[in-house]
Amino acid sequence: MKADVYREFLTPDDEEVYEAIGEWPDSDESGARVLTVQDNSGQSLIFSYDALARSVRIRWMNDRGIEMLDFFRESATRLSFTSGQSTKHISIDFHTGECMGTMEIQVTPHLSVRDRLLFQ
Repeated sequence: MKADVYREFLTPDDEEVYEAIGEWPDSDESGARVLTVQDNSGQSLIFSYDALARSVRIRWMNDRGIEMLDFFRESATRLSFTSGQSTKHISIDFHTGECMGTMEIQVTPHLSVRDRLLFQ
């Protein structure tokens, strides 16, 4: 059995996040960075990431504030934010000892989450 090698979680600085999606991250009580985005239909997504813990959390609320998804994952290795003419995305790469994958979050014009984690 191969030992799992520590992999750093590479995250952009706050200014890069703001330039890509137009929102400044806040900090929560544990020191994680937190972004809250809302789409055109009133749904909201709270995305938090902790570079030291190599973790991300996604909480998705519908337009009435009812939580629809609460997702937490560790072993994140890279976080990036991109924006096109009409869409803005968050991308997170993950790598555990046995699996690797990517989660794509579209924040505009509407929220969507795609996650793929596969055995190597």
